[in-house]
This record gives sequence, C-alpha cells and structure tokens, in this order.
Amino acid sequence: MKIGSCTAATLLLLCWQPAHSQIPTPPPPSPEPGYTINVKVDEVLLHATVRNRKGTPVAGLERENFQVFEDRVLQQIKHFSHKDIPVTVGLVIDNSGSMRSRRAEVVAAALAFAASSNPQDQMFLVNFNEKVWFGLPQELAFTDHPDQLRTAMRTVISNGKTALYDAVIVGLEQLQKGTFDKKVLIVVSDGADNASIHTKEEMLALAKRSEAIIYGLGIYEPDDAENRHPREALTAMANATGGEAFFPDMLRDVKPICERIAGEIRNQYTLSYVPTNHEQNGAYRAIQVRAATPQGRGLTVTTRRGYFAPRKPVAQHDIPKL
Repeated sequence: MKIGSCTAATLLLLCWQPAHSQIPTPPPPSPEPGYTINVKVDEVLLHATVRNRKGTPVAGLERENFQVFEDRVLQQIKHFSHKDIPVTVGLVIDNSGSMRSRRAEVVAAALAFAASSNPQDQMFLVNFNEKVWFGLPQELAFTDHPDQLRTAMRTVISNGKTALYDAVIVGLEQLQKGTFDKKVLIVVSDGADNASIHTKEEMLALAKRSEAIIYGLGIYEPDDAENRHPREALTAMANATGGEAFFPDMLRDVKPICERIAGEIRNQYTLSYVPTNHEQNGAYRAIQVRAATPQGRGLTVTTRRGYFAPRKPVAQHDIPKL
C-alpha cells in the first residue's frame, strides 16, 4: 500500500535550497529482475526485525511463525519472504558547526555502513546545517559506489546551525524516487534543531505516512539537557517507522552501530496482508506483529506501528459549487 505522498511544503523547501545544491532527478535505473516485491495496491507491506531475549537477530522463521494484527484484528499474511534484497537508502548527515570535531568518525561510520550493505543498494546523501543539499554530483540521483559517497562526504565543511526536520523531509521525499520497494533513511545528528522551516510535528506526520524505515544516530554529550528534544525526535521517527534510535556514549561506537544497522536491514523479514477493514476513511490503523520460534518461544518484533488508510475519492457531485 502506498502510504507516502509529496507535500507542498516540501516542494517549497526544495525550491528554497541554493542553486548549487539542486540536482536533476533523472529516472533511476530499473531494478534487477526478482528484486521487486509484487504486491497489490491494497496490500500493506511490512519489514520486520526479529530478535530473541538476548537481542540477537533470529533467522530461519517461516510464515506460520508470524501473526499480524491490525487494530487487534488478526490478518491473513499474503506475502512472506526472508531475503537479502537491495534497498533504496538515504544517508542524512548533520554538517552543522558542532559536528566539525566528529566528522571523521561519522564519515568512517557511513562508509562502513555502505560497505556492509547489499552491493546493489541505491544510495544518496543529504547534507544539512541551516540549509539542506544533496551530496552526490548533480547528474547522479543515486549510487551504488562507496567511492562516490566517500568523495561527497569528504568535500563538506562543517559550519552553521541545524535544520534537522527539513533534512529528514527532503530525505523522505527523495526515497520515493528510488525503484526498490524497501526504503531506509539513516539520520545522523549531534544537536537540537534550531533552523528548520518545518516543525517536528510536520516531519513526524510525513514519516508516519511514508514507507520508509528510519534509523536515528544521535551523537550527543552524555547528560546534555539541551539535546533532550533531538533525542525525542530521533526516537519518535524511528519508533513510528519500525526503525531504531541509537545514542552511543563514545564516538568509537558509531561505526559498529552503522555496521549493525546494515546487517539488520539485510536480514529483515518481509510480510504483506490485505486489510479486512475496507473502509477508506483516512484513519490511522495500528499494527502489531508477533513471532515465535517453532518451539513456541516468544520473540521480539520491530516493525512500523501503523499506517493511514486511504481516503475515498470525492465524487464530482459531492463538491460544492462556488
């Protein structure tokens, strides 16, 4: 089910960027055969990470080991797979002035993520301080070459303020231009938003309506009261989309966390179902996915918490005349 949409506010944001930061959006290359998950438009598509009580990812489960509930009503799973498929990935990197002393570790972590990912992933880079711009060359919408990412990240100078919410919105919109069904956003920041045009509420609303899985990586000083709100923002966007937020105490932990995220993305389960509730009322519907081992031991499942149902098109005769 397509649950993402382009907002007018985002189009204004893209127009607001400096001319050098805009990139054309040529159609990305077609995905390789077998990588597209064929689901009907009325199906809900979920990507789930499953862990045991020790927090270790669990592989080898089958369809019968899962249950999917929508608004507490059991649903029939129509599609099930557990394959390492290419994904569309956006790296959203904070380049504000406070990141200057941390850039080397962040660049190394982002490149480690790329190296640990599926070699055919479509990747793009969103840089931000008080402005937002794409990091790849103008003629390139996506890349599967880590060298191009390395060059793009190493040519940026950290300065200015932090427009976190604007950058996430741009990243979510760029994800929709990718050709793979599975879409992921990795957001790295070290400070509170103090420059965005958009609000946190607008950003979270778009995240909930998108098909993206968002992972947040907050690089903050321990017990920094000023960064309580960005922690909440990263956690909220991750929880809403089936991702996870990380707040390492040491810079050296950033790289292994990025490698862990890449590994989880490559080992997620994909499920889909056709909702038993056919109402087109635009209401939010809560999702719960349960999993158990063949022996019946309960497992922890991380996936998106819900979606917005489509709205029924308004008939012409229902539109009041002016």
